[in-house]
Amino acid sequence: MIPLDIFVREAHEAAARAAVGDYGQAIKDMASSNIFPGDMLLKNFGVTRHGRVVFYDYDELCLLEECTFRRLPPSDRYDDALASEPWFHVNPNDIFPEEFPNFLGLSGELRQEFESLHADLYSPQFWRDRQEAIRSGIRSHIFPYQPEQRLQKVESYEYGISTSG
Repeated sequence: MIPLDIFVREAHEAAARAAVGDYGQAIKDMASSNIFPGDMLLKNFGVTRHGRVVFYDYDELCLLEECTFRRLPPSDRYDDALASEPWFHVNPNDIFPEEFPNFLGLSGELRQEFESLHADLYSPQFWRDRQEAIRSGIRSHIFPYQPEQRLQKVESYEYGISTSG
């Protein structure tokens, strides 16, 4: 496995773009499984020999249901935005998705690729919707293979049966 931060620096553009897309999907798959990775830096993900992105840094994992996803409150003072400490109260499980772009470690075309596919991760509503789905018992299907590697269901109308092909 190659750490994702190294992979995107060294891989051909198409492979790096695919890995960035799978990185966002890995985060979404974890969220659908009631897992919040905590530290979503590229170095905490790796690219397998099959080109899939996996998360391997487990020290900050928590249940998604335990998190409180909030919007950053607006400030009335310019100095607040420059302060090293927040000007508002933050509880231990508060998470501000609007801050993710500052810490993911993506820039330029790779950041644009990520945001074209997964900008919804920057919204507290995305995370709240996942929490609500989990509480309601709705589970998303997580596909272990890329779309082009999956078996496709083919209808055979002549015999009235379904086959995989």
